[in-house]
Amino acid sequence: MAKTQDFTKIVQDMMSSMPIDTAKYQEALKSQAALGEKMTKVALDAAEKSTEISSKWAKDTIAKVGTLAKTKEEPADYAKAVSDFASAAAEMAAENLAAFAEVAKKVQMETVELMMAAGKDFQEDATAAVKKATEEVTAVAKKATSAAK
Repeated sequence: MAKTQDFTKIVQDMMSSMPIDTAKYQEALKSQAALGEKMTKVALDAAEKSTEISSKWAKDTIAKVGTLAKTKEEPADYAKAVSDFASAAAEMAAENLAAFAEVAKKVQMETVELMMAAGKDFQEDATAAVKKATEEVTAVAKKATSAAK
């Protein structure tokens, strides 16, 4: 029966002869994890603020409904109460939507800042890695050329 060749040793030899700096991969993973942590913080802060806005809006609306539900002396008072409630609801909606827009704007600004910083860090890391790889490949090429002569 034919025996399958074990390529483990061949692959290990090939990988060990390649100039790969695993520390760069570890640094990249750490950078990615740090970016993920910062992005998560931005998202959680936005969720917290949005929840606070929603909660306040709901409480204010419930308070206005309580006022609306009170018994009135005159039929015209009911119409005025409904009109006042509608005005207050429209005003609250405008205020709260503006507050949500501010949260979204802040998230957008923080995200852009994080991505710009990450892009700058990535560019610096990539430049350093390419420079180092070029130096290593040049050294290997010189060594191979010297050995061939």
